[in-house]
Amino acid sequence: MQHTPPPFFKQGPSANARLLFFAVFALSLIVMDYRFGLLKWARWATATALYPVQQVMLLPRELTRGGWGYLSDQQRLLEENRALKQQSIQQTASAERVQQLQAEVEQLRRLIGLRDTQRPGGVIAEVLYEARDPFVHRIVLDRGSAQAMTVGMPVLDDVGVVGQITRVFPMTSEVTLITDKEQAIPVQVARNGLRAIVFGSAGGRDSASLEIRFLPGNADVQENDVLLTSGLDGTYPPGLPVAKVVRVDRTGVTGFARILCTPLAGVYRHRYLMVLQHKNGLPPPPPPAEADVPAKASRKLAPAGPGRSEEPKSGAAR
Repeated sequence: MQHTPPPFFKQGPSANARLLFFAVFALSLIVMDYRFGLLKWARWATATALYPVQQVMLLPRELTRGGWGYLSDQQRLLEENRALKQQSIQQTASAERVQQLQAEVEQLRRLIGLRDTQRPGGVIAEVLYEARDPFVHRIVLDRGSAQAMTVGMPVLDDVGVVGQITRVFPMTSEVTLITDKEQAIPVQVARNGLRAIVFGSAGGRDSASLEIRFLPGNADVQENDVLLTSGLDGTYPPGLPVAKVVRVDRTGVTGFARILCTPLAGVYRHRYLMVLQHKNGLPPPPPPAEADVPAKASRKLAPAGPGRSEEPKSGAAR
């Protein structure tokens, strides 16, 4: 009986022999490729065949890198956009501030020119704030009795009448605007000299905030007529622009025309105004005592003529 191992247990060349063979073979290929370039085409074909596999294997890395790059770019763009918006807002605010300052400087120049042309002279004042009462039209200036401000002084801008001082404090003064319902200004139409009185309306700050009252329906007043101060009240010098007629309604049943006007001055716009140091040019009214004494009492106190004596009345003796 034979005791030989089955075929699948048969042993080939030893491991050392195989290692030596493949080492010599690999070394030979390296030398031959280095000297003669025998494997150049094999490498080219292998690289071509493996290129799609390499791209597929690199795809996760490229996707990850692209995603992080996209997020980084988005964050950078958002920050740059935010910075540009902030810069634009600052530049816009600066430009608006410069424009506002230029307008204020131009208005101050016109006020100074107006002050030089006005005979009474004037003081330039700054508007501090408006009155908190929504039912009155008043502003507060930074000039008071310490700067020789008195009640009744007219207040102008570079175009026309704004109002007059109605209350004076040591360092500030309160101005009632011509649009206030308690204000009334004697005016005359520049076109024909017709005299009238302009009243402030009880409305808001709309274009027709002044009104001429008590003029007959056939009065010669037209739209776009300019109204000037007449100077009859002694408060405003004559010839100052006040308002422009914007509407004339002659269909009223009262017999009077309803005439609406808009102020020529920037009543609610300007920061600097001019206070005219205008003195009342009207003569003082007569004393009440002289006006109220009856003529009969005057005759009683008159001296008696020669040869005549003043006898008391019987009622007085009693």
